[in-house]
Amino acid sequence: MKRGKKTDDTSAEGENDTGSATAKKAKKSKEPEAPVLYEDPPDKMTSKDGRSANMKITSWNVDGLRAWVKKNGLDWVREEAPDVLCLQETKCSEKALPAQITSMPEYPHKYWAASNDKEGYSGVAMLCKTEPLKVTYGIGKEEHDKEGRVITAEFPNFYLVTAYVPNASRGLVRLDYRKTWDVDFRAYLSELDIQKPLVLCGDLNVAHQEIDLKNPKGNKKNAGFTPEEREGFSQLLAAGFVDSFRELYPEQANAYTFWTYMMNARSKNVGWRLDYFLLSSSLVPGLCDSKIRNKAMGSDHCPITLHIAV
Repeated sequence: MKRGKKTDDTSAEGENDTGSATAKKAKKSKEPEAPVLYEDPPDKMTSKDGRSANMKITSWNVDGLRAWVKKNGLDWVREEAPDVLCLQETKCSEKALPAQITSMPEYPHKYWAASNDKEGYSGVAMLCKTEPLKVTYGIGKEEHDKEGRVITAEFPNFYLVTAYVPNASRGLVRLDYRKTWDVDFRAYLSELDIQKPLVLCGDLNVAHQEIDLKNPKGNKKNAGFTPEEREGFSQLLAAGFVDSFRELYPEQANAYTFWTYMMNARSKNVGWRLDYFLLSSSLVPGLCDSKIRNKAMGSDHCPITLHIAV
């Protein structure tokens, strides 16, 4: 970022040394601006059409499942008590899963997907209180599915898809791959939507609009905020899906779900909104609330929760 223009030295002409030093000291001790934080409002449990929420879904990019478990992530999950818990970036093969999560009695139905090629890379999970009708892995294209990025569960009234969308990476080395993914993933979701409506949740690795990140101007050429990625998201919305948070809170700024570990970004709330619940348009009348649980620690992302009547 460009620094502010230096103060014109001529204004200090004629001041003695002591005065000049005092001015400098006063300038140095000026309090930094307090960060603008987001307060997650009380949960709304009734939809616009008057129905009570009967499904609670939580999604969380845990940035390494084993580390997250050690940081007591499961204590927060038990307190939140969603009907379905979706996790992304688990970085863990099924054989290496911690017993604390594989043995959770609250979620007797557990599903895991991991990268075939790279240990400790990517990976998603879905933990359900009630058994889905059917569960599938991937989107039916080997080039994408080998990275363990998608689980789809069919429930009586809707599909639930959890996804960890590929990052365009530093230097945008995977931007072309990401553009291919966006087209293929949108086609997959549209196919499902023809059969029954769906909820998509997860780390979609894009801040859609300038309101969705703290520093839009400085990030236009960085992964997660390139015109190509933002356009891919716009096309997903145009295909009949709705960003549940923006549906309810169209003007809400400073609401982020990811903060880099560097430069105290989280305490300053210098973040990005990368985690979403998207809904088929036909499910929107039953939308009750879309929450950002930004007080929950344990990852560089925070969890998000959806209340919906289905």
